[in-house]
Amino acid sequence: MIRSYRDLRVWQRSLDLVVESYRVSARFPKPELYGLVSQLRRAAVSVPANIAEGHGREHLGDYLHSLSIANGSLMELETHLIIGARMGYLDDEELEPILQRCSEVGRMLAALLGALKRRRRSGHLTPGT
Repeated sequence: MIRSYRDLRVWQRSLDLVVESYRVSARFPKPELYGLVSQLRRAAVSVPANIAEGHGREHLGDYLHSLSIANGSLMELETHLIIGARMGYLDDEELEPILQRCSEVGRMLAALLGALKRRRRSGHLTPGT
């Protein structure tokens, strides 16, 4: 049973993604600290933060909106990681596992969004149950 956003596997996996994003971006060059590193980390943190925020909202529409923002942040994170690789800050051995984790979180977000949309259509409107 889901009692808290902390019980959601997608939230847990997205936290793992934050930790991994911080780990890989720590090796980016110092001049990128306020550029690519900052944007990459913000996008990573936004994913679990928006999942949590949406879960805490009273209306299902707000939850769906927050999950959509989380998904957008996930796409932004992937883009920043790819840019980092193209700039030579990450090699393929570092990039591929984190992109796979992004894909996993993306699939989980899509499944949660789909389940919530079906719930809304069927008339079960409580977001946290």
